[in-house]
Amino acid sequence: MNATPPSFRADQLLTSLTFDELEVGQTASIERKLTPTDVNLFAAMSGNVDPLHFSGGATSRFRQPIGHGMWTSSLFSGLLGTRLPGPGTIYLSQNLTFVAPLHVGDTVTATIRVADKSRTEKGHERVTFDCSCDNQNGDPVITGTAVVIPPSEHVDQAGAALPDLQWIAHDQLARLTAKCADLPPLPTAIVYPCDETSLRGACSGAAMGLVEPVLVGPQAQMQALAEQLGLDISAHRIVDAAGPIDAALKGVALAKNGEVGAVMKGALHTDELMGAIVRRDTGLRTSKRISHVFVMSVPTYPKPLLITDAVVNIAPEADDKAGIIQNAVELASVLGVETPRVAILSAVETVNPKIQSTVDAAALCKMADRGQITGAIVDGPLAFDNAISAEAARTKGIRSEVAGQPDILLVPELASGNMLVKQLSFLAHADAAGIVLGAAVPVMLTSRADSLPSRLASCALAVLLADKAARNGATRPEAAQ
Repeated sequence: MNATPPSFRADQLLTSLTFDELEVGQTASIERKLTPTDVNLFAAMSGNVDPLHFSGGATSRFRQPIGHGMWTSSLFSGLLGTRLPGPGTIYLSQNLTFVAPLHVGDTVTATIRVADKSRTEKGHERVTFDCSCDNQNGDPVITGTAVVIPPSEHVDQAGAALPDLQWIAHDQLARLTAKCADLPPLPTAIVYPCDETSLRGACSGAAMGLVEPVLVGPQAQMQALAEQLGLDISAHRIVDAAGPIDAALKGVALAKNGEVGAVMKGALHTDELMGAIVRRDTGLRTSKRISHVFVMSVPTYPKPLLITDAVVNIAPEADDKAGIIQNAVELASVLGVETPRVAILSAVETVNPKIQSTVDAAALCKMADRGQITGAIVDGPLAFDNAISAEAARTKGIRSEVAGQPDILLVPELASGNMLVKQLSFLAHADAAGIVLGAAVPVMLTSRADSLPSRLASCALAVLLADKAARNGATRPEAAQ
């Protein structure tokens, strides 16, 4: 999001007023609304991360977050340097009284008034300003004075060009866990948690009340690792396994028998776990297509973006893609998207028989028209630019209910999808949580490169999916009492 203060335009003309041009009683004002971005940026610059500015603080006397007092007072500096007296002003001193707090969402009006002009015995010019700040109700927030040296000459000049600032809020985990607040922990088989990331993730998920871990792997190895990391796993059930493949088979068996409601990948290869999941005799197959969905929180996109399938299906055909879309639509509904918009991606936005993904897109759109894909608005083929950007779509003359506002991106095949997800993660600072759908229980195929918040967000997705399945009549494993 752009965080450049709207009240100080880079193209506005700024005027410097000299000592002789200033008159007692002259005033200048500015109005600003305190936003969470303002609070975050000021905290980052000042280092003041007192919780009362974010959550009210455990011992705060305030019922809601309040702004930094110095953020409010900094508006005086902006007025003095750009409005009155203007560029070239030197701030000498200030004396302020903070009368009342300013809450996030409040609108404040800062005003400065020339109160006095004087020259020292040595002829140095000084101007004193009365400073006041009132909230939207007219109540005083700050009162005081400031003393400055005015500009030495009258100058008209353009304001400095400011860069656009982007505040990247990694809040996907908080948003997902908030949806799980009233749900019990989900019994989950953690398959081969034999590295720090997967074992710590299991313990953190348990501490947050998201999962009840069942640790499936070599018992002695897991206990030694827990001791090395200072983790207490004594309260968690342990299922001993000889190695990764044995752990995968036993973890899947726990899910098939109803002892756990989800499976989470630990320090084993994806194909080792998925091999156990897709086995026709002992696996977790259902009548649905098994597919993977990434739930991405992209700083430059206004809502969660679901990307599928970048993990499981290597080169799906059109009928496979129909099942992949349907799985993603069901996940979107769990996240509260009533009628998700699905963009079917390709390299171009027109059907070209030489590009199979465009042909598949045309078939999928007709399948949606005929009710073979339900619960969503589907359009494609769309190139990535006109799928994401309404302006790009308009430029190319594309009329679409999906272009510029998709909830789901269906990628042509695994390689392009995997690259897209990693580009968004590593270049656009996106957060990603992933889940496998279409199996008998949710499966979390976490990567060794996944952060702890990403793993926990994936746990939250599994909890939400299991809860919906239970509400639809499926049996949900009970957490141990």
